[in-house]
Amino acid sequence: MVNRQHHLQLGFTLVELVTTMILIGILAVAVLPRLSSDSSYSAYTLRNEFISELRLVQLQALQNTDQCYQIEVNASGYTLGYFSDRTGNTCSNPVRTEQAQAFSGGAHIALASTASQAFSITFDSLGRIISPLCSGHCFNVVADETLAIAVESEGYIYAL
Repeated sequence: MVNRQHHLQLGFTLVELVTTMILIGILAVAVLPRLSSDSSYSAYTLRNEFISELRLVQLQALQNTDQCYQIEVNASGYTLGYFSDRTGNTCSNPVRTEQAQAFSGGAHIALASTASQAFSITFDSLGRIISPLCSGHCFNVVADETLAIAVESEGYIYAL
């Protein structure tokens, strides 16, 4: 009589476990973010991007006092502009205009005081915003929630 030993498999092999973990990882990275809404982070992303753009233009205005720097905001996006002349609070004689940055995810930027979505932001040679006149809570970033951007009278730009 032949003695046969039967080995019972009571669990998964290491290869099966690793393969399952890799598949779950791929699903978590590729599929699950598509199931959530696109605008879940759009307000935070737009706020941080716009603060960076404001600070960039502010630094350029500080470094190049002979030019006028302006950000044109409308309901669909914003554009950075460089001008050779300043008359009061407006810039004239465009030198260069950057490519427009479009808003995504249903987000937009509005003035806190008037809720207007179309306005121009102009900086003076000391890096202060001279148009629109505001101090403290100046801009709202509106998407799935509303976030605030503040500008101090000395020119410091930050998120509230």
